[in-house]
Amino acid sequence: MEEGARSCLLQSRSSLEQDIRASYLMDHMISDGVLTGDEEDRIRKQAAALLELLLRKDNHAYISFYNALVRESYGDLASLLHNSLPLVSPEAEKSFSDGGTRYVQAVLSEGGVPQRPVVFVSRPALMNRVREKLYHLQKEPGWVTVFGMAGSGKSVLAAEAVRDHALITECFPGGVHWLSVGQLDRSDLLVRIQSLCFRLEQQSQEKDPSSSLHRPPGSLEEAKERLRFLMLRRYPRSLLILDDIWDSSVLKAFDIQCRVLLTTRDRSLADCVSGSKSEVAVESGLEEDQALEILALYVNGKPQRLPEQARSIVRECKGSPLVVSLIGALLREFPDRWAYYLHTLQQKKFKRIRKSSSYDYDALDQAMAASIQVLSEEHRERYIDLTVLEKDVKVPAKVLSVLWDLEPEEVEDVLQDFVNKSLLFRDCHHRPYLYYLHDLQLDFLAEMNRSGLESLHTKVVRQYQQRYSQGPPTSGDEECLYWFRFLTYHMAKANLTQELCSLMFSLDWVRTKAQIMGPAHLINDYVEYGAILDKENSEVRGQFQEFLSLNGHQLEQRPFPDVVQLALSQPDSSEVYRQALLQAQERATRGGLYLDWVNKSSLKSLSRLVVQPHQGSIYSACFSHDGTKIASCGSSKTLRVRHTHSFEIHLHPLYLPHISVFVYLRNYSICVVCQVWNVERGTLMRVFEDEHEEQVNHCQFTNTRRRLLLATCSNDKFMNTKVSLCNTMFGHLEPVNHCCFSPDDAYLSTSSSDGTLKLWEVSSANEWKSIDVADMFSEQREQTEVMVKCSTWSAGGRTIICAARNAVFVIFDTNQCAWHLLPCPDQRYTHTQPVSSLQLWDIETSKKMADCSGHLSWVHGVQFSPDGSLLLSCSDDQTVRVWETKKVHTSSAVCLKRDSDVLFNNGDITVVAADNRNRLNGRTGAVMFQSENQESRIRCTAICSQTSAVGLGREDGTIQVLEVPSGTSLATLQGHTRTVLHCQFTPEGHTLITSSEDTTIRVWRWRTGECVVLEGHKEQVRCFSLLTTTPSSETHLLSWSFDGTIKVWDMSSGERLQDLVCHQGAVLACDVSPDGQLFATTSADKTAKVWSSASWECVRLLTGHQDCVRSCRFSWDGRRLATGDDNGEIRLWNVKDGTLLKICSRDNKDAMDSLHGGWVTDLHFSPDNTVLLSTGGYIKWWNVEKGEALQTFYPTGANLKRIHVSPDFSTFVTIDNIGILYILKKVE
Repeated sequence: MEEGARSCLLQSRSSLEQDIRASYLMDHMISDGVLTGDEEDRIRKQAAALLELLLRKDNHAYISFYNALVRESYGDLASLLHNSLPLVSPEAEKSFSDGGTRYVQAVLSEGGVPQRPVVFVSRPALMNRVREKLYHLQKEPGWVTVFGMAGSGKSVLAAEAVRDHALITECFPGGVHWLSVGQLDRSDLLVRIQSLCFRLEQQSQEKDPSSSLHRPPGSLEEAKERLRFLMLRRYPRSLLILDDIWDSSVLKAFDIQCRVLLTTRDRSLADCVSGSKSEVAVESGLEEDQALEILALYVNGKPQRLPEQARSIVRECKGSPLVVSLIGALLREFPDRWAYYLHTLQQKKFKRIRKSSSYDYDALDQAMAASIQVLSEEHRERYIDLTVLEKDVKVPAKVLSVLWDLEPEEVEDVLQDFVNKSLLFRDCHHRPYLYYLHDLQLDFLAEMNRSGLESLHTKVVRQYQQRYSQGPPTSGDEECLYWFRFLTYHMAKANLTQELCSLMFSLDWVRTKAQIMGPAHLINDYVEYGAILDKENSEVRGQFQEFLSLNGHQLEQRPFPDVVQLALSQPDSSEVYRQALLQAQERATRGGLYLDWVNKSSLKSLSRLVVQPHQGSIYSACFSHDGTKIASCGSSKTLRVRHTHSFEIHLHPLYLPHISVFVYLRNYSICVVCQVWNVERGTLMRVFEDEHEEQVNHCQFTNTRRRLLLATCSNDKFMNTKVSLCNTMFGHLEPVNHCCFSPDDAYLSTSSSDGTLKLWEVSSANEWKSIDVADMFSEQREQTEVMVKCSTWSAGGRTIICAARNAVFVIFDTNQCAWHLLPCPDQRYTHTQPVSSLQLWDIETSKKMADCSGHLSWVHGVQFSPDGSLLLSCSDDQTVRVWETKKVHTSSAVCLKRDSDVLFNNGDITVVAADNRNRLNGRTGAVMFQSENQESRIRCTAICSQTSAVGLGREDGTIQVLEVPSGTSLATLQGHTRTVLHCQFTPEGHTLITSSEDTTIRVWRWRTGECVVLEGHKEQVRCFSLLTTTPSSETHLLSWSFDGTIKVWDMSSGERLQDLVCHQGAVLACDVSPDGQLFATTSADKTAKVWSSASWECVRLLTGHQDCVRSCRFSWDGRRLATGDDNGEIRLWNVKDGTLLKICSRDNKDAMDSLHGGWVTDLHFSPDNTVLLSTGGYIKWWNVEKGEALQTFYPTGANLKRIHVSPDFSTFVTIDNIGILYILKKVE
């Protein structure tokens, strides 16, 4: 900064510090490029700090500060600085962005620098980078290269960079000289240099009449020497600007040891000249706001008032300054052609986008073609090959190495040439580098090669097939990802239908692609290319798509599941199952373990799509207003937007620290309490701060476009409901859980923990109606509070539905508040409480229309798509499910309970289990049977192996013995006073043993009704086991209870033989070793113990589990003991010395926050003791020696309670928590 200006600032410092608002001034100074964002943060709106920083800056900063004072009406303070303005002129009051001082304008005019375009928008960040490089030329000659693709604004930027008073006076007092070059041959170049030399001599003569004009130079060599003399002797500190250089041979003519700024499309041109060099890359596009401002200037409007097509034009051309200017100039003459020019861009009709007075080319296609023509013929052909790339896709050199059959290093050399000429862009943030085309370049290539596109895509496919003839790449690098993502695209574009179908109807391709890329891309392929695949086989396409859609959440798991095993759960008629079975049979011959679900044919999934978009619980999910996108958020603190049909990512995750509630606004915005985001760009639009003091529970936008309002409700005590830009609703005395606008936005309904549903007039914020929902629970109101969870309006606005407790109330007439109750048995209605089952009801008939079972944990939210065809649900099980409402139905299939028994007999399987209607169901081979409804819920069952009898225990304490399959009652046994928890026949079949919540065990001679009661436990007896220490010894009964004890009984007399206090917590499981010499107990105290049945003493204490130990099992040789806990961990112990052998566990927790999908509830060893079977949320088979998983079977439901295993370890039977029976057989 000049000394006079600095002195003036110091003298006026106290007055300035006292009066100015620094924040107002800094905005202008940042726009002028003299302050950075970091400097603004350091200043923190303090005037003293701003002035301190200003004193360390240059003249530019002083004048920018002066102009900011003038703009903000600090005229008296500006007058203090006026007399010390550097090189004061009548134009000094104008900011630098407005063209600089009169001196600057004179210098640039003399040098032939183009004037600023009529329509101009500043790019201060770029301009400052160019100026920074130019300042490096202050002390020595050198080169500054400004490079970028066609139409990126290089020339305007170069002219604007030198429109700076301080730059010219400090660095280039000899002047600035502009020469437009372009594509020239030697003769044209000579004429240009002659013209420049003449202009320089003429200006020199005007300043010094004694100097004379020379004759024009006759050759390039002579012209170069003449220019060198002029620049070094007469204009020693001047800047030569060479605009639009194409050829290195042209540039060499200006290698005369002077200061040069050049603009070019070829970054590498300056490599051929001597001297210091620096460069500035010009981005290919303007920011959206800048581009809209240009269009607004052309049509004499304001950016915010431009039609929606304006934004679409900017997005279509990626903000290209050339395209925006060309279209803007056309719109100035035809202002009603917004839609036409947008369509022209989208249709790639570049020849129609022409007519610009300040550009060298008449039309956009000419500007694009000029860059390609300078390539060598070989490089031009390879550049045309890039036509096959997709928009916005970056590719590594290895992909093009396959396409061109060249070494990657050779490919990189070719691509570097394209990059240097601004024909291609390189992403240097990745290693190896990634390359991509601008959309305009790609569109131009596609239009230019329209007739050859199919053959180009065919070339890609053939080259890929040649390179990877032995199988697809599996490295997981960028090249591998490209082929898995886009091979199907190239096949479709090449019209290779047979090969596309062969690839996509292959389970091997599905497995490999899903493992590398996840399921979303795969599902999208079947959606996007469905029409092509259907021509070959629509049924097979549907089978593969359904398989992926319903197993997408499993394919997101790590470790990656066995796809063949997943596919074995598909219907037997499915091509997916057929391929899986063939692969399973082949792998079984090599020792592989696979399970075929043999009774699956009767099941039909009601879900259309199941995906796992987040790690962690999903709190909310909703459709966009057009139903094409789904947004979800959860405990991972991210918001994700995906496509409805494929769930492919639409918006990369946004990290939001406290997200739990959000709603969609139109098609472009989402409100996340309390922020509004643009989901197309991922940018924050508005934040509503200080609206609530407590947690915000819900937010809702208005439905119509008349007036956009946002309603929010919270846990605040009084000010708990607000409408943005409007009013606060007072009336609720407890937290408001939900709010909802009526269809016409005239009313707002609010649901509160105070037990009321209130209706408000939106215009006045007055309460219109208050409905005391709690009164409808008058019998229970005194016992517990009634919380109204949520409400919604019918399409016509006359009906409101609200949920409270386990009921749904339909208020048919909002004027009279007449109401109607929908019963929801088992508290399973989705809006009532977060549970795992959904039900659909017809509110007019009060009839349940559908059961939607599938979620494994609490459901937090549901929403219908705009047309009502889809239902969206989200859950704590980390999944989002999409249901087709026209296909879901009330299931007529039997919903079994998990309390079952199974008998394996010479290949036949007999299964008995209770159902949800208190009936006993069973099957023996192909024979099915079902009992009459029982008076009380069936809690346990047992099959008698010697007779055709089944025992069942009920909640009312009654035991019944039925003959199967007739269902005839053989005996009814009364005695227990509470729920019967377990029953079991003795091997000879004459005795039935039962245990109960009433703390007793009863030994029945069931045919006669005789009973021996075993009393002594203080808490419920969950289970018992028969104990025989030697083949000849009498069989005793071993029982365990929540009271922490084990008791041994003589079944004949009822005498208690042993009473062992085993654990400090409840005993959860017990198992007797095969030889009867030992038994093991596990407990809620996180320990397991091994006991001697001879001494009745604890011989081993096994510690290490971090949660309740729920199950245990001895191996058949008695050498190992397996224990499983509630965290999903399984431990294998050496029985002899109690040492830990192996821990069988996943590397990470699953969607249920467990290592096994839940508690480990049952364990079984194979007869040869090499394989361990475990159940939890799913079924796993383990290698005992290695502790590694051999196979996993994922049921539709979860929380498996028990599994029955055939003696040869080949058949497995279990029932999940939603009542589905699984009979699994090993694939041989």
